[in-house]
Amino acid sequence: MNADSASRSRSQRVVLVTGLSGAGKTTALRVLEDLGWEAIDNFPIRLLERLIGAESANRFELGGEPRPPLAVGFDSRTRGFVPQEIIARCKKLAARPDLDLTTLFLDCTSAELERRYNETRRRHPMAQGRPLIEGIQAERELLDPLRRWAEAVIDTSALTASDLQQAIRDRFADAPEDAMTVTVASFGFARGMPPLADLVFDMRFLDNPHWVAELRPLTGLDPAVSAHIENDPAWAEAYARIRDLLLLLLPRYAEQGKTYVTIAFGCTGGRHRSVHTAEAIARALREGGFSPTVVHRNLGSRAADQLEGQPLA
Repeated sequence: MNADSASRSRSQRVVLVTGLSGAGKTTALRVLEDLGWEAIDNFPIRLLERLIGAESANRFELGGEPRPPLAVGFDSRTRGFVPQEIIARCKKLAARPDLDLTTLFLDCTSAELERRYNETRRRHPMAQGRPLIEGIQAERELLDPLRRWAEAVIDTSALTASDLQQAIRDRFADAPEDAMTVTVASFGFARGMPPLADLVFDMRFLDNPHWVAELRPLTGLDPAVSAHIENDPAWAEAYARIRDLLLLLLPRYAEQGKTYVTIAFGCTGGRHRSVHTAEAIARALREGGFSPTVVHRNLGSRAADQLEGQPLA
């Protein structure tokens, strides 16, 4: 453990959760509460110092037990919500040696927020007497300083509630001391980029099994598809270079105190090349001493010619 990690372990963890209305703040706070955090929503920010307590009294609770981590939710509805004042107040708190303070901002596209509000028939807090989209845009402008200042931003536009819950668990669940959680994922570019990936590798330079009739209904988990991909002249060198790069980078990330790393491999549909590569790299990382979790986002998606483009002549 380096000095920074040791200092953080002795500090009370505080995460400030904010973002656009409808982007998932309530879900994030509920997950944090399930993880053992003390979670408070819509708390007046002007009372934050009083809630946390003075530095001299904040190391331990009565009886010598460390204070539980604290999650505080606030948004445009919170009393005294002035972004620049909030940032100034939180900068002062972040400088305290007894606190490990992080700000999490939950973002979402305006179109998706509009869809969510229309589905639930909820009223947007800033759309009183005006069109919904105008309220969303007004809130986005108001919160922009907080989004630019936040250490962590999660865009929930393409995330289901379960995806967001997992993202919060990945980022904030306690991990064994000095352990780094590695996720290796596959996805299809035609179905959208993964919003939470740290490293993305595009595998569309490999020959596409989709255009081989007997391989089309299979996936990168099937031996026949794997053999087809590995017969591509570019496979062996590309795989070796990516493997060696990751084995170089991951220990360096761990030394810098990075707790979670997501490595994503993409192909067009997310069913063949990316799946095989993710599985092969995961095996190599296990041999290198890591314990990656493998996630195939689009493995169950339907094969579709219109997504895959045109076959090579």
